[in-house]
Amino acid sequence: MDFLRISDVGIAGLRTILDATARIKASPSDVEGLLSGTSIGVFFEKPSTRTRVSCEVAAVHLGAHPVMLRGDEVGLGKREALKDVARVLDRYVDALAFRVFRHEHLEELAKHARGPVINLLSDVGHPCQIVADLATIEEHMALQGCRITYVGDGNNVCNSLLLGGAMSGMHVTVCTPPGYEPDAEEVVAARAIAATTGGSITLMSDAVAGMRDAHVLYTDVWTSMGQEAEAEQRLRDFEGFQIDLAALSSADANALFLHCLPAHRGEEVTDDVMEHPRSMVFDQAENRMHAFSAVLLYASGSLPTW
Repeated sequence: MDFLRISDVGIAGLRTILDATARIKASPSDVEGLLSGTSIGVFFEKPSTRTRVSCEVAAVHLGAHPVMLRGDEVGLGKREALKDVARVLDRYVDALAFRVFRHEHLEELAKHARGPVINLLSDVGHPCQIVADLATIEEHMALQGCRITYVGDGNNVCNSLLLGGAMSGMHVTVCTPPGYEPDAEEVVAARAIAATTGGSITLMSDAVAGMRDAHVLYTDVWTSMGQEAEAEQRLRDFEGFQIDLAALSSADANALFLHCLPAHRGEEVTDDVMEHPRSMVFDQAENRMHAFSAVLLYASGSLPTW
């Protein structure tokens, strides 16, 4: 099955993937070689460090052969029709994992590929990241009823966090300056899910109030790749949305700090918060690898029944 949005797998499917992520991290040998003899096409239209390395290492551990592709090699929608790219690659590999600028390109690929298509990041969402995030939180506290506050740009990560948090029964608060809110359709979808799980979705522009008593504080860069021309304006717009020690102190006494990385230290987060004992950013980064293993096995129909 495809994994384009985290909601694609449903609440029960997400629970299965999270349990598998924890199991794989605790006992990697349990899944070693399970995809032996298969191949996965991994494509990056934009640069990547964590996603590329974690996916490649995870695939190799599972026994799959990762075929790494660059944007200039494939030229999505430029050199040839997307449906042709999908149907050709589908004859060579057993699964596709793509990082793209435009989510509709993923949807078109999934429409024409017979094997699973996994979203490694698009302008709409970053579902594999959120699996890792939820797995990281669950190492310290239950997801149901957890109060998580996302501060900053309502971007693709934020969109997926809304959905994943709602599916997990979390109380998700998103604090953004006016004009930087998450995608309206994703908010509506998340609220509909939260109504069935006991969770909630709150949007506000008051970051100080939003971070107070939170169990988890989460942020991302204010200026993403491709937005460099907006950097100075964004620095002005996001003034007051930095997570510093005062913000962390205003949260729950045992609050965790998360960041999907890369971090722009001194902008969205201070150095002392990044290095704080309650900063889980490097556990979070490690969990990207285990989460991708779980997602790939699930999407391929090869996840063991433990």
